[in-house]
Amino acid sequence: MLDWKNPPRLFIPGPVKVNEDVLQQLARPTLGHRGKEYAQLHAKTTDMLKKALFTEQNVFLFTSSGSGGWEASIRNCVAPDETVLCTCCGAFSDKWADVAKSCGKNVEVLKVDWGKPITSEMIDEKLSTGKYAGITLIHNETSTGLTNPVYEISEMMKEKYPDVLVFVDSVSAMVGLPLHFDELGWDVAFASVQKAFAIPPGLAVAAVSNRALEKSKNVAGRGYYFDFQQFAKRNEMNQTPTTPAIPHIMALNYQCEKLLAEGMENVWERHKKMGDFVRSWAKEKFGLFCDEGYASNTLTAVKNTRGINVAETINAIGAKHNTIFGNGYGKLKEQTFRIAHMGDITLDDLKELLTWIDDEIG
Repeated sequence: MLDWKNPPRLFIPGPVKVNEDVLQQLARPTLGHRGKEYAQLHAKTTDMLKKALFTEQNVFLFTSSGSGGWEASIRNCVAPDETVLCTCCGAFSDKWADVAKSCGKNVEVLKVDWGKPITSEMIDEKLSTGKYAGITLIHNETSTGLTNPVYEISEMMKEKYPDVLVFVDSVSAMVGLPLHFDELGWDVAFASVQKAFAIPPGLAVAAVSNRALEKSKNVAGRGYYFDFQQFAKRNEMNQTPTTPAIPHIMALNYQCEKLLAEGMENVWERHKKMGDFVRSWAKEKFGLFCDEGYASNTLTAVKNTRGINVAETINAIGAKHNTIFGNGYGKLKEQTFRIAHMGDITLDDLKELLTWIDDEIG
């Protein structure tokens, strides 16, 4: 049985470990979500998120997992007679394509092998047909530890396909990796807070462009829970359409204060240093699953070149040190293992974990 006074330290790719000072924010007295106190909290939090995401457009708070962003972007911004191009390079980008299909949209898929990036050349070739109203991108594919070249892709699209809407799953990237929303020209970018924000799961953040908001006005079948028009209406009052996860927003407010005080460039550099450290260890002891040029600074997928029993190793370190890292995801189970280095994880934390893995595997 779990010892709640001594919970395991998490190095899985989300939820990641949550520090005690953040947990205390969730224990504060709650507020009425239609009162002025909540409105003040909401306004301050979304204003800080705009700074962290480098946007002057819209930021919405969804009481959902990050997966809610898949449905929100597709249902709000793709009309029934339009087609969306879903780019797929791993488990979660694959799932987004499935969600788009389940929303009744016309979907075409651009798929590469897991561990390979989606490139601007691939997208250019597809978009040159003129068939697509929007495109889905994965900023950071959590199943493979790969960061797509989203800045290169965005530069190409702004130049050649400025009318195609861009929807980005930034779940394991947002605030851990560079994200200049307005400069990139994206229309929706979303993330769940249990990744680089280092907050327990239950809340998602979405940056939404003005043109996405305008587009949604005339899209039928937007649904209820993620209707951008209702979010925009309530946002003007510093509220959400339905009851929000207020304790999580208190924690998010607290974390945003810390992020901005540190400076986003410094936050990104801190994540890069952790990524460099884990990659260096992985290359020496095993290998990287994806090409190092696309390897993520928020998590590393280690290629199990030595054929260790990953599950047994995870269980042993859990039993001895009350610490857990991640097995490979889906079809990559036992072929890879994943180590998170995002949020409030530190370099010292990682040094300790990797020493324990070394000790265990010999």
